[in-house]
Amino acid sequence: MKNKVILISIDGMRSDGLKTCGNPYVEELERSCAYTYSATSMNPSVTFPCHFSMTHSVTPQRHGILTNTYVPQVRPVLGIFEKIKACGGVSSMFYGWEPLRDIASPGCLRFSTYINAYMKESSDTVLTDEALRNIEENHPDFVFLYMVETDEKGGHDNGWMSEEYLRRISIAIDNAKRVVERFGEEYSVIIMADHGGHDRSHGSDMPEDMTIPLFFYGKSFRAGEITGALSLLDIAPTIAKIMEIDPEPEWEGRSVI
Repeated sequence: MKNKVILISIDGMRSDGLKTCGNPYVEELERSCAYTYSATSMNPSVTFPCHFSMTHSVTPQRHGILTNTYVPQVRPVLGIFEKIKACGGVSSMFYGWEPLRDIASPGCLRFSTYINAYMKESSDTVLTDEALRNIEENHPDFVFLYMVETDEKGGHDNGWMSEEYLRRISIAIDNAKRVVERFGEEYSVIIMADHGGHDRSHGSDMPEDMTIPLFFYGKSFRAGEITGALSLLDIAPTIAKIMEIDPEPEWEGRSVI
């Protein structure tokens, strides 16, 4: 396919956490990306329902997944992985939380790597290493890189906005920086979160849980802060627009392009 995309999801990354994590690359992202700090997650603001909405552009109430346990859709709607496969494209996924594999239907991934975050201290960095190696060798059309340590080891273990949580965000941004600097000419890159969090939890409709950052890097985007409402529902339509794929008629979001 002519236009390629890398989607980076940093689990549980609050907008104010990203702003205050102290990583200098955040300012570079603001200069080089179209971005917003006020995008909206899904309700419930839970990892699996949010990622299914992110890749299928319908709400949890529509796709029917309301917890971190996968259930088949009653009225199936195709997601971005299925659309790319139907167009002859190649997708890959690198992820640190095993249930997330079900956001892509069987047969939609040419390459995938899973690393248990609690079995390896630096799983986000190791997954990024593996993604960079795979991109260099295979140049897939769509790459999904999911980093979970911000949520699990940062938020749940130590509390959202704790020193350790902010440190984990900074590590994730360092990894995103490596992706952009190495492949930003070949790929458009989307950097985002699925939800935020409060105390040591998430899942509510509180602003702390529901407000997320979105950054869009590449020739399709004009750098600067985005005005207007955006949500997780807009991710799949934007990827489809970049890759020149027709959106699924039932998708509820819109492309930011």
